[in-house]
Amino acid sequence: MKISVCGKGGSGKSVLTSLLANQAIARGLSVLVVDSDESNSGLFKMLGFEKPPVPLMELIGGKKKLKEKMRNPNILAQNHLSIKDISSEHIVKKNGLMLVSIGKILHALEGCACPMGVLNREFLKKLRLYNNEIAFIDMEAGVEHFGRGIDEGIDKVLLVVEPSFESITVAEKIKEIASGMDKPVVAVLNKIGSEEIAHELESKLKIKDIETIGLIPNDLFVFEACFKGQSIGNKEAFDAAGKVLDNLLKE
Repeated sequence: MKISVCGKGGSGKSVLTSLLANQAIARGLSVLVVDSDESNSGLFKMLGFEKPPVPLMELIGGKKKLKEKMRNPNILAQNHLSIKDISSEHIVKKNGLMLVSIGKILHALEGCACPMGVLNREFLKKLRLYNNEIAFIDMEAGVEHFGRGIDEGIDKVLLVVEPSFESITVAEKIKEIASGMDKPVVAVLNKIGSEEIAHELESKLKIKDIETIGLIPNDLFVFEACFKGQSIGNKEAFDAAGKVLDNLLKE
């Protein structure tokens, strides 16, 4: 199963991706995390890796070559890809946890991120997962990745919703677009400080026909880990993510 983790900027997509990935590892699954956010560069630290992998964009010659290849029907040579087909420099591994990165915007005036979106779309459509394998895709903020067709290759959309009007608005739009692509959508409440907030937020999402499958508390240990650039430990938020993963796997 390929699960897209998306929502508004700052809602906690990378944090939830890291928590779910480590919970999946604890259950004996082989986990691939796809870093498809071209601006956020700290995901590898959250996952406990010392350095990020070489972006897949470099596999085909960098952004300039990628723009040239966008005229062709296939950017990647293979019709199908498995995890074992990814060369060692483009994937980092540790105890069953694996990370690949599509690419990042690194310089001023280098242009839009559309070429990376095209590569991401093709990579996810061609990626084949086998027994005991699961992938979490940490998406860019907002809804633009749907416009680029990146979500065509995923199996389920996981919304990260924090207690804010903007987050609810983005969630509603994502639900609308994903449903038009026949992609199932569920939500996780994040940064929740009380039962009252959780209940109110879940009620607002229910009105918009968005199912909530769990919540992540406003965990101080997560804040400290993100601030220090460290991996997220096995605290309250980690336990809550385990319940979210159980709901994802049984659906």
